[in-house]
Amino acid sequence: MRYGMTRRQFGRGALVLGGALTLAPLPAGPAAAAPGRTTLRHGSPERAGLLPAHLRRLVTDAEAFLGPSPRRPWYAGAVLLAGRGGTVALHQPIGKAVRYADYDATTDTGVEFPPERQIDMAEDTVFDLASVSKLFTSILAVQQIERGTLELEAKVASYLPEFGAAGKQDVTVRQLLTHTSGFRAWIPLYNAPTYEEKLRLVWNEAPLNPPGTRYLYSDLNLISLQLVLERITGRPLDALLHDEITAPLGMHRTRYNPPASWRPRIAATEVARRPWSGLDRGLVWGEVHDENAFALGGVAGHAGVFSCAWDLAVLGRTLLDGGSYGKARILRPESVELMFTDFNTAFPGDEHGLGFELYQHWYMGAMATPRTAGHTGFTGTSLVLDPTTDSFLIVLGNSVHPVRGWRSGSAPRVAAANNLARAVAVHPRHGRTAWFSGMANATTATLALPALDTSGGGAVLRCALWWDTEPQADPLVLEASADGGTTWRRVPFGTARPGEETVEHPAGSVSGWSGRVWHRLTAALPAERALIVRWRYTTDRLYVGRGVYVDGLRVETGDEVLFSETRPADRARLAASGWTASAD
Repeated sequence: MRYGMTRRQFGRGALVLGGALTLAPLPAGPAAAAPGRTTLRHGSPERAGLLPAHLRRLVTDAEAFLGPSPRRPWYAGAVLLAGRGGTVALHQPIGKAVRYADYDATTDTGVEFPPERQIDMAEDTVFDLASVSKLFTSILAVQQIERGTLELEAKVASYLPEFGAAGKQDVTVRQLLTHTSGFRAWIPLYNAPTYEEKLRLVWNEAPLNPPGTRYLYSDLNLISLQLVLERITGRPLDALLHDEITAPLGMHRTRYNPPASWRPRIAATEVARRPWSGLDRGLVWGEVHDENAFALGGVAGHAGVFSCAWDLAVLGRTLLDGGSYGKARILRPESVELMFTDFNTAFPGDEHGLGFELYQHWYMGAMATPRTAGHTGFTGTSLVLDPTTDSFLIVLGNSVHPVRGWRSGSAPRVAAANNLARAVAVHPRHGRTAWFSGMANATTATLALPALDTSGGGAVLRCALWWDTEPQADPLVLEASADGGTTWRRVPFGTARPGEETVEHPAGSVSGWSGRVWHRLTAALPAERALIVRWRYTTDRLYVGRGVYVDGLRVETGDEVLFSETRPADRARLAASGWTASAD
């Protein structure tokens, strides 16, 4: 089958026809299938199965980005929401929704409103989601795939004949959803004076690369998908959003083009002026920030949706629950699987489901797994969903307020994700504590056993091992020294998940995703009179995973136990640098 998918992954509704995956048609209407009963409620971290200290740290770390960074604050304010299962354990506004009236490019300073005109962030503050809007367009497309009115592998030009110009005749719907169409990232549609001329720019745009040969993130993909949806349904995108997603789910503060009455509860974005902005608009507040979406009337497939943290949590809960929320169902479970399954296996590092980005440490931080799904928005927004732990994180910041140049990177998103990941406990495999490597960047942590006499041969190291690290970049190595630590050589080992076959690691190293379960480890040790064995975990300066845990260290030769962590005297001889004994 294509894309490495199996029929089992998508349930009975998944059909494979002509080598391409399709979905058996679902009757039209947002509640066509039997709904679930899960709905969100506020609750304690304990009720959510989260550790309170790390949620407190999430807020503290987020507040640090309100102050001066090496250049400027990352955002004027933010709303943070985190939860697990049906419980929202954290819903915290910080900073200002509206702070700056203008921007002085000469001095690179923001001109603040008087204090009485500044507006604090609130739990229900509404944000311009920017590219997080792409998720809504993608969900609408997958709904049409369910109903049989849209085919994933169909050529876009079969729905929009005008689209087939300039070498785009073979671009498929799937390639739009996974950013493999060949489109360049962006073109200034706002420079075209009429709507028809804007569309003509899309029709005449030639791919930079042959379709399907490269990943290149492009707004034009979702703009094109919007046009497909509007053509096949006969309804504008904003009506589709309301009728098919927000109304069924009760997302009453999510829409395109919010009315003027919402403005006091909307976070301001940029003071838009040339040359840093494509259009001279002054302070953008209550209108879409993206220039192309603005030029398209505020309704666009790539940007333009406004929403609040709670509504996004409802959307996230819906997807984590297989497409249902309360009495409503907007997608079937197998459709959600499509959105959370990597279609870009040919482009490692650019994992992508239908609409959703997958396994991206650069903003998902330690929440990233091969099935963690999410998206970011240029204005400072993000949504991360981790099916493995059933947890969700929304960070909504106004990071282009007052100007886009003050913000760089995704450090606040990563910090929040790291803290939420840490809030999901990893319980020791044996006893009350396990050794934890920590989650610090640019460090080397070592955990060494005392020198042991293995000269008689047959010595074996056994322990329980849990790891989740940034792939390749952050290796965990088992190594040994026979000269007091002057030189080290790697020790091959095998690991086995419960009930599964042993996997050999001949290079004596692991990294990446291990399933977030404990593995049983076995390693044959070399015969030496004074052998030191250690774990070495090295992280680079950018991103980390959830880290490494080691528990129940034991070295034995036949019926002789040379070292056992359960013996207090032996445990006291362990040399831990960067590792700590952790109960969670």
